[in-house]
Amino acid sequence: MVNPQKYIVLALAATLGSLPLGASASDKLLDGINEYREALADGNPSELVAAEGEELWKTPRGPKNASLEKCDLGLGAGVVKGASAQLPRFFKDTGKVQDLETRLMTCMETLQGLDPKAVVEAKWLKGEKEKMAALVAYVVTESNGQKIKVDTRHPEMKKMYELGKLAFYYRTGPMDFSCATCHGDQGKRIRMQELPDLRTQEGAAAGWGSWPAYRVSNGQFWTMQHRLNDCYRQQRTAEPIYGSDVTIALSVYLAATANGGKVVTPGIKR
Repeated sequence: MVNPQKYIVLALAATLGSLPLGASASDKLLDGINEYREALADGNPSELVAAEGEELWKTPRGPKNASLEKCDLGLGAGVVKGASAQLPRFFKDTGKVQDLETRLMTCMETLQGLDPKAVVEAKWLKGEKEKMAALVAYVVTESNGQKIKVDTRHPEMKKMYELGKLAFYYRTGPMDFSCATCHGDQGKRIRMQELPDLRTQEGAAAGWGSWPAYRVSNGQFWTMQHRLNDCYRQQRTAEPIYGSDVTIALSVYLAATANGGKVVTPGIKR
């Protein structure tokens, strides 16, 4: 198994020694970090999480003792290939716009008889949230390499897009931050991490298109709901309820802005 700490030191050392003296120290470090990510991506740990998710997808569970193999993620019952590349979307059966995680909760409830509260109220990567992360890893892997194609023509999707845009620019908390504070300009970085400009198609495709992702720094697979929740935490403001409208609206805004970009999930993050 790859030793992340050891490899990043070697990658950074090699990069620092090979780049021209005129390059800035930060650029050298970023090149080293990117080299490390590329190497780790050859054996993305998310593959193990996705394998667990595929098993969960096919395993009968809950009061109804049923699998999720008839779950409709928008492309028909049981169709997983390419589904996450077209989410969030409006679903007629629920009358709601749903992202991947809330749609999976609907399927878990209707097909398996599982209470969505078990997911919503669980701690991150514990209990049913851990199982949810595995299911997400499986589903998004089946859209890897496809184009982001979110249909915003339905009136409810249009409403969610506008709400997501409003949430993106809404300043809150003791630091008076918004999503745009970090992701509303070109060329920003934090702790050597590039911050994509999510207002642009290119930036949104790079950001939205690479989540969910495996986080090397803590050895965990994070879903998009987990990522958005942590963004609010870093803003030092109230964290949203899992699966709430604001998180889905932000996802609609980001995904729609990213339309036409390439899906590279699961991604690799620092």
